[in-house]
Amino acid sequence: MKTAFVYTHRYFDYTYGTSHPLKNERLRMTHDLCGAYGLFDLPDTTLVETVPATEEEVLRFHKPDYIAELKKASRGLVYENFLYGLGPGDNPVFPGVWEWSLLQSGASLQCARLVAEKQVRIAFNIAGGLHHAQEDRASGFCYVNDPVLAILHFIDQGYRVLYLDVDAHHGDGVQWAFYDDPRVLTLSFHQDGRTLFPGTGGIAEMGKGKGEGYSVNVPMLPGTDDDVFWQGFVNIVPRLLEAFRPDVIVSQLGVDTFRDDPLANLELTTNGFCKVVSYLREQAPAWVALGGGGYNVDNVARAWTLAWAGMNGVELPEELPACRIQGMATEGRKLRDVPHSGYSQARCAQRIEECIRYLEANLFPIL
Repeated sequence: MKTAFVYTHRYFDYTYGTSHPLKNERLRMTHDLCGAYGLFDLPDTTLVETVPATEEEVLRFHKPDYIAELKKASRGLVYENFLYGLGPGDNPVFPGVWEWSLLQSGASLQCARLVAEKQVRIAFNIAGGLHHAQEDRASGFCYVNDPVLAILHFIDQGYRVLYLDVDAHHGDGVQWAFYDDPRVLTLSFHQDGRTLFPGTGGIAEMGKGKGEGYSVNVPMLPGTDDDVFWQGFVNIVPRLLEAFRPDVIVSQLGVDTFRDDPLANLELTTNGFCKVVSYLREQAPAWVALGGGGYNVDNVARAWTLAWAGMNGVELPEELPACRIQGMATEGRKLRDVPHSGYSQARCAQRIEECIRYLEANLFPIL
């Protein structure tokens, strides 16, 4: 088992702003917590310095006019251009927004290359997973869609790709990029789009043309907890793996699904999240793992540290390291969450059962 963690301290040259919910400090906290546990000193593990993507690589998916506008915004020549999704709110213009986007997407491309070249079986980019960006505009805190770029690299090598997204928000940018492409199966577990941005990801969104049946969505009700989520996961994911037989899995591991995240309304914890990591480590033929959402920064650091440990088959002690992690409240905290049952689970479980039955009747026969 060989693994790679792609990272650079240059991420912190850029900021969305003090009032924006996406805090790049969560990346430093994750890196430092992994280091405090000694997770970069394991055999067959390598810490790789991020190399920025090139403009040519980004243009593999994004439109030239949008990229030109993003570069101007990065230099302070544009304050807002809502035609391209740029401006106050979700997608602020800040100094170096283009360079930041090249870094975070470049790390995902490095992961894809390392896995495609069989240098490692698993590669992790915690700065990635910015799954909302469209080919011609920014959306949902995302400027360049790094999951799409990573998947395109695998397609160019002849790989079949399963994209698995467990972020609270529907992975719309990735779904639409491959909506008519049978080489990529996109699967998103997310809070029902009728209750949360981006408002898409209904179960009937199943692809079109040659891609019909290769888009799968499991919209979960607010309040869904670990047990109900896992019921859906184990009844859907193994069957899709068996039917599609991907060469590689690209996953988005957003943790805004957790019960105290400020931007969503799900009730998951590290317990359900770690089950996903363990499953993918055992079942994925090869695996590129990307970060994603997560707006309680302590949750992000704990969860992605647990993920990196799980990718390496390491069981971590419950106590957080004695050393101080900058920006992280460690006093009285444990690494894992206490097992938790959410509220109104009967209705949440009924929704999951409805999704399973719908897929059995309408999608599994196609595959």
